[in-house]
Amino acid sequence: MELNQLTIHALQEKIRSREATAAEIARSVFQRIDTVEKDVNAYIVLTREAALEQAELADEAIRKGDIRPLTGIPVAIKDLLCTRGVATTCASRILHNFVPPYDATVVEKLRDAGAVFTGKTNMDEFAMGSSTETSGFGITRNPWDL
Repeated sequence: MELNQLTIHALQEKIRSREATAAEIARSVFQRIDTVEKDVNAYIVLTREAALEQAELADEAIRKGDIRPLTGIPVAIKDLLCTRGVATTCASRILHNFVPPYDATVVEKLRDAGAVFTGKTNMDEFAMGSSTETSGFGITRNPWDL
């Protein structure tokens, strides 16, 4: 089974047992994104370079014995959550230039827990729906049902 298809618990076990590195996991996730994103449209912003840097830092922390609850685990952030230094649009073209100087509390807690952020995911504009039909960036599709 590909690393990008494993559960968080399975990934944590692979990291702890050193069967996989955070960098390998991140690369596997981005390979999957590269394969399906043109059809799925799940991401508004990909943070590939930052994620690979986070993964390398996670691997270094693991080597030093600093394993937090989500160390090395890839996590996508919904685009309504402020993420320091990353465009946050709430899926609206109106906010296309907004780059927050701070993290939302949940993003801060995920960061502190060691998560590796893959990017900002699509949604209905200003979270006013549940299907992405009103997203300023187009609708999304189920990656398991293409």
